[in-house]
Order: sequence, then structure tokens, then C-alpha cells
Amino acid sequence: MSGQAEVEPWDVRLLVPAGAGWATAVILIGQHPLAGVLTGTIALLLAGVLFVGFRRGPVVVTAVGVTVVVAGMAFAAALQVQSLRAGPVRELASTEAAVKVRLKIDGDPAVRSTTSRRPPYVVVRATIEEITGRGQTTRVRTPVLVIGSVQWKDVRFGQHLEAGGRLGPVESGSDVAAMLSARAAPKVLDEPSWWLRAAERVRLGLRQAVAGEPEAVRGLVPALVMGDESALPTELADDFKVTGLTHLSAVSGTNLTLLLAFVLPLARLLGVRARGLNIVGLAMVAVFVVLARPQPSVLRAAVMGLVALAAMTSSGGRRRAVRTLSVAVLALLLLDTSLARSAGFALSVLATAGIVLLGPTWRDALATWMPVRLAEAIACPLAAQIACTPVVAWLSGQVSLVAVAANLLAGPAVGPATIIGFGTAGIALLSADLARLAGWVAGWPARWIILIAQQGADLPGAASAWPATVIGVGVLTLLCLALIIGLHRILAKPIAVVLAVVLVAVVVLRPVGSLTWPPKGWLLVACDVGQGDGLVLRIGGDAAIVVDTGPDPAVMDHCLRELQVTHVPVLVFTHFHADHVGGLAGVLHGRKVDEIEMTPYFSPAAEYRRVAELAELHRIPLRTVAFHEQRSVGPVSWTALWPARVPALPQSGRSSATPTDEGSPENNASIAMMVQVSGLRLLLTGDLEPESQRAVLATGVDLRADVLKVPHHGSAQQDPIFIQSTGAKLALISAGIDNDYGHPAPRTLDLLTHAGMTIARTDIQGSLAVLTTDQHLSLTTHR
Repeated sequence: MSGQAEVEPWDVRLLVPAGAGWATAVILIGQHPLAGVLTGTIALLLAGVLFVGFRRGPVVVTAVGVTVVVAGMAFAAALQVQSLRAGPVRELASTEAAVKVRLKIDGDPAVRSTTSRRPPYVVVRATIEEITGRGQTTRVRTPVLVIGSVQWKDVRFGQHLEAGGRLGPVESGSDVAAMLSARAAPKVLDEPSWWLRAAERVRLGLRQAVAGEPEAVRGLVPALVMGDESALPTELADDFKVTGLTHLSAVSGTNLTLLLAFVLPLARLLGVRARGLNIVGLAMVAVFVVLARPQPSVLRAAVMGLVALAAMTSSGGRRRAVRTLSVAVLALLLLDTSLARSAGFALSVLATAGIVLLGPTWRDALATWMPVRLAEAIACPLAAQIACTPVVAWLSGQVSLVAVAANLLAGPAVGPATIIGFGTAGIALLSADLARLAGWVAGWPARWIILIAQQGADLPGAASAWPATVIGVGVLTLLCLALIIGLHRILAKPIAVVLAVVLVAVVVLRPVGSLTWPPKGWLLVACDVGQGDGLVLRIGGDAAIVVDTGPDPAVMDHCLRELQVTHVPVLVFTHFHADHVGGLAGVLHGRKVDEIEMTPYFSPAAEYRRVAELAELHRIPLRTVAFHEQRSVGPVSWTALWPARVPALPQSGRSSATPTDEGSPENNASIAMMVQVSGLRLLLTGDLEPESQRAVLATGVDLRADVLKVPHHGSAQQDPIFIQSTGAKLALISAGIDNDYGHPAPRTLDLLTHAGMTIARTDIQGSLAVLTTDQHLSLTTHR
């Protein structure tokens, strides 16, 4: 007979067991949802008291204030960490227990597709309010990430559901306590609140108003207005990343700032003054938060938007804006200490700080020789971009050289598209026909933004690789600080500005190596094939060795056409997973392939048969690799380092591993090869996992290389000694954008970074070309 336990967070008494000591009581009370608010309030009040008490000693005041704030942060962090551990969820997740839950949906469901043969799935955040597992029912308030079947795609923000599934653990430091895998459809217990239903009606009205527009337009307008990225094409999102325009499509302070910048002057024209303006502003903030959904990212965006607007419009000047920003950051961190490790929050704060601290000075410098409005339009994106550049480089391994220009060119269209789009959402409540007309009007400035993003991303030097290491980011930070110190002097001189613009244009239009793709003298190209591997080793002329072909024939064919490859003396298949052999037909399209070399582990059987049939059709001989065999074709030579042994095939002829297995026999039977070309050593590793990585190390082979093709698309399953023993300078990761495996894994990126490697990724930078420039290893990227 099941028991009933109550862990109701609104009742503090239920959190403290009888006889618990004071320390235990303090920690358990941290489960209360108001713990962060109370802690923050106490810390700020105490800081204020100390500030008044020590007015005559500013150094002491500063030291004490910092100590109090840090102590408050530490206490709030301890309380919030403990709140994730409260109740049985984390313990049940550690054993992957099957549970039944009652939960509340905290976000919009996102449908994720996959390049494998698995069906799409849904990801959505939720809070478990009641859980039944191992015969015990407990009331809790624990955030989780739900991974559900496509039947979850219709769940709505604010709904209460009942569902069954299996809990799984998450990495330490995550802002959720567990993952819940649910294959069956959930049972809806109730509908969202009336105000959430009203907001959804407005959002739906806007989507319907632009439904007749081109795909990119009908995706961008809702994203600009209320951060609704559900229809934003993946290709456009990628272009926004390269050109530094992502903040336009995501929920950010920009959306709210533009809205307030339009509404408040209009209110003044209508005679609203003083407190009335404050009421109007707060009302618009409330409407924005409701329409964009009251999620943490939206609330942070609202705070940052208000701070940025205050910086540009308040009579108190920069000092008041700095104080406002400081209070906002401290309050947000006290309310949610997990923001301290959030890249999005860091970028939001840095961008706002750049606008607040640097924007006015740079605007005034430019205004000495150009109109103030234009000076402001240039100064704001420039300040935000420079403030964010080190963090962006750390996260992506690249620096955008077109972000400021793209923001400057797109800026004039952002306001009209956002304001007209917001009006369209309101008109949709009254008339669908008028809303379609307004949506058509909003689509034209959106078209301009799309054009800027697409054309900017296509420039050869739009994004340049930058080492995502401590030294690399440290050097970049010093360069940005130098710009911050001296840039106002340059901006005040028209000739200096023109020279700087010309210099950047030359770098963007003529990257190192060549005006076109492929760069002259390329040695290895990791084609951007999505979630898979497709590597090309240049022999000379129109000939190249191909290692794996990715999942899509059309994509692989396109890459080889760009590289002008028509002859493939050897095609190597490291193993027979679809993301490595699926593109074979693309290689065979209009090309001569002399030989296919493959792993001796012929599984999955269906993929092996497909390769064998295509090879027979085109009369291409098949051969299996031999352990430690050495081969050469023209200037390219290689040694097979693995496999030394081959696991027995399952009797059914099918793979014994599921797509989610870590340590599958197919992956561990991958061909690993040390390639030598033009004095470089390139270690190509297929999808080797730790078991085989350690086995390769045990053979005593010399793994030192200049370039490492990171095993298994950068999955979390890596042997640190194997990675470190390569001593590689450059790490190539071939992975698909937003792939459902989470590749590359953060822990692997950290491992590569700590090993001193520069990381290059196809999901972010596109195709990657390795070459030597002045006898130095260099990299050129191409989207």
C-alpha cells in the first residue's frame, strides 16, 4: 500500500523535521520559493545600513558592501541548490526509476528532428508538483526537463498534466533536477489561466496574419515582436548568429526598448505626464511580459530593456544608469543564482553595460562630425558588440567582423517591423483581414533585416576563428580593453574612422588565403554535412581521398563540387552508421571512385548491404582495412591505427546497439588513421569511444598530431588521456546544428580547451579547411 508524503513548499514547517538542528532547518527552509527574495532583501537592507553607518570610510564601505553581497549570493545559492535536491526526484533520477507525475508546463514545447531514423521528439521545461515512485507519493516543487514523444507538441504553457515516464540524471550544476523521458501522451488536467489563453490568442493572431508571407518573413516577424521563434527557419537563425543579429529574434531587452521608445513619446504627445508616463511604461512592460510568456529569460529581458532605455533617456545621466544596472544585476542574481553561469545572462548584462558605459561617450565623439541620431545608431551596437566579444569568442571559437555593420544596416528596419508587428497582433483581435494587411506591411522591413543577415553571413570573412582558450580569450579581452580606452579618440576623427572601416572591409572581403572557396592550398576539408562526418584530403588537381560521406548525398555532392573533386582514388568508411555512409550516392554522382576501404565490422547490416549494392552497381572494389597497414596516394600517406580486433556480429545480423548507446560496437570498430600530408599530422578518429581510445593508447602508437578530428562528433564519452596525448593544436568537430544528441558536449569542449586546442565546429562555422600559411597551420571556414 503506497504512502503519502507532503513536501509543500509554501508551508515552511513541513520542510523542517522534528528535532532538526538549526543548520539543517536553515538549509531546508531554502526550499521555500520566497527564499531567494527574502535573502536578497535582507542582504540589500544590511548593505544599506552599513553604507549609512560607514559613510566616512568609502574604502571600508566598499569592502563591507562587497562582503555582504557575496555572502548573500552564497547563501541564496546554497538555498537554491538545496531546493533542487529537496524531495525524492533527484534520488529517483539517479536510479532511472519509472514514475508517475503531476506537473505544470513552464515553457513552450520545442519539436526537435533528427538526422537518424529515429522519429522527432519534444523538449519542454516543467515543474513536478506531485510524484509517485517506488510506492511513495510525494508533493514537491521540482523543475525538470521533459523529453517526450511528438504527442507532447500540443501541450501549452501553464497547463497541468499527468504523465508517466522514466527519470534520468542531469549534469551537476544544471538548473533542473532531472530529465523525464515520456513516450506516452500526457493527460491534460486543466487549461492555462485566462490571461495566458488571451496571450496565446494574440500570438496566434500574429502568426496567422503573416501566414501568407515567405517562410523567413513569417518566422521573423513573430520573433521580433514577442520572441516567438517557433517558425524561424534554421538557416536564417544560423545567419543571425554569424552576423550578430541573434538578439533581434530572441527575447531580449531590444524588443521592449523599441516598444517603450515608441509608446512613451506617443503618450507625451497625447498629454500624459509624470506619473502617468510611469504607469504607461509599466503597463507596456506587463503586456510585453505576458505576450512573451513570464519565463525567466523574458523577465531578465524586461529588466535589461528598462535599464538600457533609462541610460539613453534619463536626466540623471550615466551614473544613475550604472546604479540601476547594478541593482538589477544583483537583484536578478539573488533571485536566481544559476544566472551566474548563464551565457545568455552574461551577454545580456555585458551588452547593456556597453551601451550604458561606452555608448554615450562614443555617441558624443561621433556627433562632432555627423548627425546625433546616426551617431547613436552606430555607437550602441558598437559598444554592445565590443563588450560581448570575449564571451562570444569563448563560446563559439570565432569573432564576427560584420556584427556592427549588420546591426547598423538592419537597425532602421527593426523599429518599424517590431512596432507594426505589435500593432498587427492587436488588430488581429478585431479583424483578420486588416491584420493580414498590417502583417504584409510589417513584412517589408523584416525582408530588409533578412537580406542583411543572409548577405552578411555569405561574406568570406564574416566570422573569423579565434582560439577559445584562456590565453586566446585573455588576449582578445586585452584588445577590447585597449579599444574601450582609446576608441573615442578615433571616433572623433572622420579620417581615422574611414581608415578603420576600410581595414575591416578588406579583412571581411579578403580573408587569409583566398577571395573564394576553397582556399588556395587546402589540405583537409571537414564538409558541413550536418550531424555526421564527411572529410576530404586533397591529393592534387581534381583528386582527393574521402573519409566518410555524411548522411545526405546532396550535401556531400555539393561540398565535393565546391572543392572541384571529380576523382576519388580511395573512399574510406570508418564504420557503417548512416551519418557516415548515407551520402555515398552523392560521392558517386559524376565522379570516379577507384576503391572503397572499410571497417571489417559490417554492422548495421542494412547500411552495409546498401554500400555493397551501390559499390557493385558502380563496379567499385571493396576491401577491409588491416591493423597498422600503411598506404599512400600521391602526397597523402596514412597508417591505420584501429581496429586491431573486431567484435563478433550479433547473430540477427542487426546492430546490438541502440542509437543512444554510448560504447556501441560499431563506434568502437571505427577506423582510426594517422594521416601525413605536407608536413602535417592529422589524426582522424571516426566515432571511437573511450573503450577503443584506451585500446589504441595501449598499442603504444605515437598519437602526436597537429590536427585532431574529435571522436564521435564531440560526444561526452572521451578518454582524457587519449585526447591530451595527441597534443593537437587544432580540434575539428563535425556536428549538426541543434542535433538531438547534444554534440558537442560541454565537458568535451572544456577538455579540448584545457588541452590548449583551438576548436573549430561545422555546426557553427560551416565547412572547415585546414591549410598551411607561411609554414604555419591555419584554418578557413565557409558557410
